[in-house]
Amino acid sequence: MKALRISRNVGKFGAARILSAVSPSGAAKLGPLEHRTIDDPDCPGDGWHKVHTRLSGICGSDLSLVDGHASTYFDNWVSFPFVPGHEVVGELDTGERVVLEPVLGHAARNVAPPFDGACPGDGDDYAHLAVTSPQGVEPAIQTGFCCSTGGGWAPWFWAHESQLHRIDASVDEFPDERAVLVEPFAGGIHAALLVAPAIQGVDQPVVAVLGAGTMGLAAVAGLKRYVPGVRIVVGARYPHQRHLALALGADVAVPAAELDRAVRREVGCHMIGSDTDGVLSSGAHVTIDAVGSSASIADCLRFTRPRGRIVLLGMPATVDVDLTGLWHREIELKGAYTYGTETLADGTTTSTFQLAIDTVDAVRAEQLVSATYRLDDHVDAISHAANAGRRGAVKIAFDLRESNQL
Repeated sequence: MKALRISRNVGKFGAARILSAVSPSGAAKLGPLEHRTIDDPDCPGDGWHKVHTRLSGICGSDLSLVDGHASTYFDNWVSFPFVPGHEVVGELDTGERVVLEPVLGHAARNVAPPFDGACPGDGDDYAHLAVTSPQGVEPAIQTGFCCSTGGGWAPWFWAHESQLHRIDASVDEFPDERAVLVEPFAGGIHAALLVAPAIQGVDQPVVAVLGAGTMGLAAVAGLKRYVPGVRIVVGARYPHQRHLALALGADVAVPAAELDRAVRREVGCHMIGSDTDGVLSSGAHVTIDAVGSSASIADCLRFTRPRGRIVLLGMPATVDVDLTGLWHREIELKGAYTYGTETLADGTTTSTFQLAIDTVDAVRAEQLVSATYRLDDHVDAISHAANAGRRGAVKIAFDLRESNQL
């Protein structure tokens, strides 16, 4: 079959890194991503299903690989060559539509789970992700980074039963464009739920969200639905992002450069230093950083209150940040990577993916899917995704439904 595949090629990664500073399409053309014929991956064994891709999204971690900026931290957590694509709605041979939970967890590797009913992402030991499983599944954190399973940027791939969530509604009732957003919404909701422990007993807590791409917007929706009583203040670079943030439940949405002043107005504190790079005397109880850059982390340290929490939702890679404020203000920096089993405000537990399925349905999340492309139009697709904000877009996806491939 023909698929998009990334190979371990130092020269191409280097070329992509250089070209991406000038042109995302240049990085897609000459970098490590290739549209080529590949061998069909072998079925890993019992409990695995062939999933025929319908839509597969392009996310920030995919773009960092294509443009050569992915952290070397992941070198031992992926297996080359691999087909990307972990935001997927697909179809089984039975005709059932499914959403993929991409973590290749314990069940997928024939390893005992950490507790009964555990989700693929649960547990406090990642050893099973970094070794070849008894079934021959090579090391990888997720589908979309594993040479054994394939990924969503191909006509089909293998997924374990533990990774699949069936969509019982019809396409008309629950369109593919809604379903493809379940995975990123799960990540945003997981970050939102990490707010709750930091605001227990706080009257009228203020939560700031910096960045309103797909993940930031998903976090806003998660805060609105699952963290009651918070006041949500969003800083977003583009007008359409601010409009969507308000539609999804934000109380205030301002240009990203004005988020410190918006937080100051909400909590009634002082600015220490200049208006351009000063530090708030107090600030947001929790800030969700949905950007993940040196500048965004530094900004979050400026307007998160002493003994507050920063939830790092954006993937940071290598950053250069002055951490004096983290020390001085005793701020907690908390990572938010994927999803798993969540505990809600009423004490009940459920999977993040079930919360995400409910949420994308409630907010009609298909409004965030701005454009879809065929696999052979991948250069344009990558360029569009890399420039989504400035082009008034949010989520870009590959469309592999049969009618789009004719």
